[in-house]
Amino acid sequence: MKITVIGGTGLIGSQLVRRLRTAGHEVVAASLSSGVDLLTGAGLDEALAGADTVVNVTNSPTFDETSPDFFRTTMGNLLAAGERAGVHHQVVLSIVGVDQVPQLDYYRAKTLQEELLQQGPTPYSIVRATQFFEFMDAVLSWTADDQAVRLPSTPVQPIAAADVVAALADVAVGGPLNGTVDVAGPDTFALDALGRLTLSARQDPRTVVTDEEAGMFSAVEGDVLTGGPDARLAPTSYRDWLATAR
Repeated sequence: MKITVIGGTGLIGSQLVRRLRTAGHEVVAASLSSGVDLLTGAGLDEALAGADTVVNVTNSPTFDETSPDFFRTTMGNLLAAGERAGVHHQVVLSIVGVDQVPQLDYYRAKTLQEELLQQGPTPYSIVRATQFFEFMDAVLSWTADDQAVRLPSTPVQPIAAADVVAALADVAVGGPLNGTVDVAGPDTFALDALGRLTLSARQDPRTVVTDEEAGMFSAVEGDVLTGGPDARLAPTSYRDWLATAR
């Protein structure tokens, strides 16, 4: 099978390319560095030529009110190029609960991306993942100073990037779902407790202060960022991942 990975040099894309190639598939890793520009459409026809499946793991360069325009333009270009190339399956990586948090610009933008895919001309699959283990440092940095990190108690169910890659690979080589599959880690945490666990494992002396108004995830209500009863649960626990990362 020939598969084009859009965003094939990033955290998820590079691992997905390696995994699919190891499984014997012909894979094109498409990115700006390879001459593919989703915003202008440059290089897309060449990158999609002969592809059976396209997996889109790109991110908007911003997370603010400009992000919907990014996804509107890039999805339009990608779907049109896919139709010209005769692509049979378009796959997009999204976020668990993305349509339940309209307060966040980026989540509204990703919801728009999903809607454009669903309305497009090609059979599709959407893989929604929970927050990546690898992004925890960034989450901590948003509300940190030298003494403390302020975090809300928002429930989260984080997942290892490698487990997201495994789920994406399975979907990419299968038939289109024309729907959504959720993937999540095996354990649920309150975000502030996850912060304490992370700092303790790294012997970081800072204190985590529970603050329901702190950071991006303070806008999230309830447990919408956790995998529901039908979610595919990944095998890697956060504690095991932390021990390995250390």
